[in-house]
Amino acid sequence: MSLENSPRPSWLTFDCYGTLIQWDEGLLEAVTAILAGKHAAAIDPREFIAVYDRHEHALEQTPPHRSFREVAGHALRIALEEFDLHADDNDIRLLTSRISAMPPFPEVTDTLRTLKEAGYQLCIVSNTDDDVIAGNVAQLGGYIDRVITAQQAGAYKPNRRLFDYAHEQLGVSLDEVVHICASPHLDHAAARDIGFRCVWIDRGTGRQRLPDYTPDATLATLDKVPPLFASLGW
Repeated sequence: MSLENSPRPSWLTFDCYGTLIQWDEGLLEAVTAILAGKHAAAIDPREFIAVYDRHEHALEQTPPHRSFREVAGHALRIALEEFDLHADDNDIRLLTSRISAMPPFPEVTDTLRTLKEAGYQLCIVSNTDDDVIAGNVAQLGGYIDRVITAQQAGAYKPNRRLFDYAHEQLGVSLDEVVHICASPHLDHAAARDIGFRCVWIDRGTGRQRLPDYTPDATLATLDKVPPLFASLGW
């Protein structure tokens, strides 16, 4: 379904990390601190993050479902071992505490206020645990109406079960929601499989579109969303 000549949504759903919250920047800081604590400053944090991400995404799709803290901790331990480093419990505590403290992008809170004032209801759909994301949501100005997590649904993106659960909880059909996200690998795959409308916030991180899916709109930052919706007559 395209945005042109489609109905105005009642709900806007958002990916959190990378869309609203500064994930790449915050993860880089966390990993840099972890490596520094192990006197491993010679290791490129970005190279380490690529290894960590690979294991995290694989573990999220490996049964049985585990909490994000468990997944992140296991992925971090495996990644550290690949670099011949010892992992301990303090590492995962540092990582998850840094995730909870990651701030929003500069334009996000004002944009969420604008969207609320325009009459939209706002929901986050995120691959995390309730307690981890609580610190991030607290920084979003009180404009978020619902937060739906992988913990609640028992599934991680791109598994469609998380979005099916979200739509059931919100009581919406596909033409009553538009999803706004930054992750082609996770959110675009679900949009392709389920058929919900999707706006990609492409912040220039180098993430590439899927070969078999094109989002309904591509914007550089979140504050471009209200003008887009206004141009559609919403």
